[in-house]
Amino acid sequence: MNDAINYWPLLGVAWVVVGFVLRANPVIVVVSAGLVSGLLAGKSMGELLALLGESFVSNRALLMFAMTLPTIGLLERAGLREHALRWIARWRGLTLSRLLAGYLAARQGLSMIGLIDIAGHAQTVRPLLAPMAESAANKPNGPVSREDTQKVYALAAATDNVGRFFGEDVFLAFGAVLLIQGFYAEHGIHLEPLQIALWAIPTAIAAFVIHAVRIVFFQRGLDRRTAARRAAQPSAERADAVD
Repeated sequence: MNDAINYWPLLGVAWVVVGFVLRANPVIVVVSAGLVSGLLAGKSMGELLALLGESFVSNRALLMFAMTLPTIGLLERAGLREHALRWIARWRGLTLSRLLAGYLAARQGLSMIGLIDIAGHAQTVRPLLAPMAESAANKPNGPVSREDTQKVYALAAATDNVGRFFGEDVFLAFGAVLLIQGFYAEHGIHLEPLQIALWAIPTAIAAFVIHAVRIVFFQRGLDRRTAARRAAQPSAERADAVD
């Protein structure tokens, strides 16, 4: 009988479900559920607080990522997005394809030296690259359609993905390189991390060229669609739009 499993700590799971159904504060729900499960498991309040403090200290690096979102939100509220739009509008020779190809080169180059977290969707794509790309897309033929604007945002996000994914494998100490080495070692093929990183360079170059060409073709199609839409628009509507 002493070996019976104590199922009462599982009430913490039900606590979380009920809290989310009632749309209570997630932080309060999760922390209180942990305390409930801990108390039902026979731990004292002092032991639970010590466990919470230890978990906070050991995982504090994750909080740096969590701080990114409110920081970006605060900057956007202060006008970061509008400033990016005005800044790009002043660059006459900067097109959508040049902007995204330049970002792709920078993202891939930084990833090759291990700086994979210096950019990303939350840090640069959402607050900076997406509005810049939208402004660059609007310059040649006026505002693009809502559907094309969403495609521009998607292309900006894809550019970030391609730059990071095909650049990080060139970095010698990246985890994926060691994973590839371990996979080959299990199958009797011994490779040094340097060899894997060097062979990732042609792949990175090919990815850059292919995606850059894709960006150029996207802009050409975007320009054609925008010009056709404006040509089909009645002159009176265009005058109203200008006003």
